[in-house]
Amino acid sequence: MSKGARRSPSSSASFSLTERLFATADDRKAAKAVDEGLVRLEERLVAETVFHDGMAEVSARYLLDAGGKRVRPILAFLTAQLGDGVTDDVVTAATSIELIHLASLYHDDVMDEAEQRRGVPTAHNVWSNSIAILTGDLLFARASKLLSILGERAIRLQADTFERLCLGQLHETVGPRPGEDAIEHYLRVLADKTGSLIAASAQLGVLVSNAPEVYQQAVFDFGEKIGIAFQLVDDVIDLAPPSDATGKTAGTDIRAGVVTLPLLYLQRDAPTDPGAADLLRRLDPELIADTPAAEVDALIAELRGHPVTAETMVAARQWAADAIAALDVLPDGTVKKTLLRFADTMVERSS
Repeated sequence: MSKGARRSPSSSASFSLTERLFATADDRKAAKAVDEGLVRLEERLVAETVFHDGMAEVSARYLLDAGGKRVRPILAFLTAQLGDGVTDDVVTAATSIELIHLASLYHDDVMDEAEQRRGVPTAHNVWSNSIAILTGDLLFARASKLLSILGERAIRLQADTFERLCLGQLHETVGPRPGEDAIEHYLRVLADKTGSLIAASAQLGVLVSNAPEVYQQAVFDFGEKIGIAFQLVDDVIDLAPPSDATGKTAGTDIRAGVVTLPLLYLQRDAPTDPGAADLLRRLDPELIADTPAAEVDALIAELRGHPVTAETMVAARQWAADAIAALDVLPDGTVKKTLLRFADTMVERSS
């Protein structure tokens, strides 16, 4: 599950991502395997959202047709090249993972009362909460059916991941316990809600391609840590000024009362820093709701320029560095080199 109604470009972004990952002639074979896998993935996603029910198919295809980066399948296709490559089973596993991710978006948007996803109105706004929730359930069921083809270990990995997705959402909803460090709680939520599914994608690529088992924990750790880094970068991107290219509103999460790491850093500093305390007070969701839009824009710009936002990027880069360190056990070559570029791309992106 992803935090809030995150931005996502069209599915063509998945192919531009592979262009950035595979920069040299020596990598062309790997690049071709990933690109061909993505083509097969898109075909399979369409096939797996056929339910022989008009309403179910329309609602299940709704966010699929809106696009997506396909980050998780790309990662599975990369790690699969440590083994037999992008086989039919690997495409099946990647399809299942993407369906789980898609299902989680339907549920997330209901819980967050989000207005938009992937540039279109959210499913619960188009139809209803019930239809959005049931659509997510249908996609989860289809994903489970697909993974059952791949055997017990794949099913167990999916079950563990689904448990973490639910626990992460629950912990985010309930908030930190009395005496619990809010920043540590937030990072654990990100590990469960975002990191767990990215980690499962990387591990499934190794597992299903019959790659050496010793690589599984390494790519799992890589995926979880890069997932945390990914969401921390999102916390910063959310504060970016509007542009004609994205059309987004700066500070969407802040305006909706969603807690992000810059806010948590302000809360940490407020007891000893009057400036941080004052900015935190003015960013209170109840105050923002009654504040003119131009003044809110200025508040978001103030937060964007505050040291806590730069500190958030430092944290994101540290998580990415830890993710890279987890790959030490992998052999040198195209896969390892590309995963390193994958980490850099996830952290240095601007959307």
